Amino acid sequence: MTATMTTTPATDALEDRFRRLSALAGAEGVLGWDQRVVMPSGGAEARAEQLATLSVLHHEILTAPAVAEALDRASGEPLEGWRAANLAEMRRRHAHATAVSTDLVDALSRAGSRCEALWREARAKSDFAIVRDALTEQIRLVREEAAAKAAALATSPYEALLDGYEPGGSIARIDGLFAELEAALPPLLDAVLERQARAAPQETPAGPFPVAAQRTLAHRVMKTLGFDFDHGRLDETLHPFCGGVPDDVRITTRYDEGGFVSGIMGVIHETGHALYERGLPASWRHQPVGEARGMVMHESQSLLMEMQACRSPAFLGLLSGWAREAFDSDGAAWDPENLRRVYTRVERSFIRVEADEITYPLHVILRTRLERALLSGDLAVADLPGAWNDGMADLLGVTPPTDTLGCLQDIHWYDGAVGYFPTYTLGAMAAAQLFQAAVAAKPEIPDAIGCGDFAPLLGWLRENIHGRASSLGTEEILRAATGSELSAAPFMAHLKSRYLDT
Repeated sequence: MTATMTTTPATDALEDRFRRLSALAGAEGVLGWDQRVVMPSGGAEARAEQLATLSVLHHEILTAPAVAEALDRASGEPLEGWRAANLAEMRRRHAHATAVSTDLVDALSRAGSRCEALWREARAKSDFAIVRDALTEQIRLVREEAAAKAAALATSPYEALLDGYEPGGSIARIDGLFAELEAALPPLLDAVLERQARAAPQETPAGPFPVAAQRTLAHRVMKTLGFDFDHGRLDETLHPFCGGVPDDVRITTRYDEGGFVSGIMGVIHETGHALYERGLPASWRHQPVGEARGMVMHESQSLLMEMQACRSPAFLGLLSGWAREAFDSDGAAWDPENLRRVYTRVERSFIRVEADEITYPLHVILRTRLERALLSGDLAVADLPGAWNDGMADLLGVTPPTDTLGCLQDIHWYDGAVGYFPTYTLGAMAAAQLFQAAVAAKPEIPDAIGCGDFAPLLGWLRENIHGRASSLGTEEILRAATGSELSAAPFMAHLKSRYLDT
């Protein structure tokens, strides 16, 4: 009997190799979660060695000569649908990997572990000098990485890094969209602040808010949104994030006993990320095409839940009763209308992750400018605190009194993530556009949210966003889901409706 011969041997071999690479990346992700959440400080050196070893192994497997040979042979194989898209993603990742040496991969991993550990100390002590030299070395290595990738990908150094977070992202596109926001947001901010000043003062719910009670409330909210605790968990750390793998999603938040607003919204934000990961096609698992389509789409999913759905009057009416129960409190401060005012309070503040929808993009615009200047060498690392404070004064009208409230607040640059920041605001714009399209397609969504039923919204997202994974580009997914490419118009319309028309 003659065995049936496969017609795609090169692609089959590549898919086997990328399945192993996915397992390695998953191990790195879980170790990274452990490092940020439960690892004792004395384990930093050992963890740096483990992560560097895994990074080098991943790089060696991806850049082996057999991969280039298989990619060449796969070009002549009959591929369609998700397998064709998967091959394109393999090529993109291979191009990124072969642009840098194994030694540089090892150095970047070790520098990131060291710099992040020092950042935690510097942030706690509000002393940038503690991490300045480590960050200088980190940025030097990132510049080397960016230059190598730019040469290989025939693009600019910043765009080469951006492509790692948002495939196909361009400076020209970002600059155009950000220019629209920078022109429109300051007058809107002034108008909203003036309106707030004329309104009767909001009543802030009185604390303290025990962490145990906040944790109980967080779990209730996560279950309502659709989080699967059989395939994920919630923990606490210094800087909230979502990690792990689609079948074991790890999310974190931080709580403040003096107020519960930021903690619960941080949970909702990270749950949005987790729902995206869990909704990726199981049949494409462990292949590049089965992973999330870049960080713009990822941030759109977290901000859609946090800003669009869960700051809506419908959801806040639901949260009102849950919060009274969780904190054993009553009174007018917990009324839905008052909570709406609490959760939509606008102010010129220092912390990005706690910023309102109107000022948040200005935080991101500042960080994007600074990281581009750091990468180009126009800004020295030693001058970062001053440049940060000047930028905050210019864009937001406030000057951070400490480094903790300034350039030490975000983890990104300290673990080597340069090129990530623009995706936050692009994601916020996409979130408004997607939520508008979801409600147009399923008008029952707002009422369902008010009843604690997220199934209509989640079902629409599963079909139009999650289920497409990386089979299409960001703009293609947006066009298919909303009928148009990414635009500032839905985002600005949303802000004006929520903050000026209600």
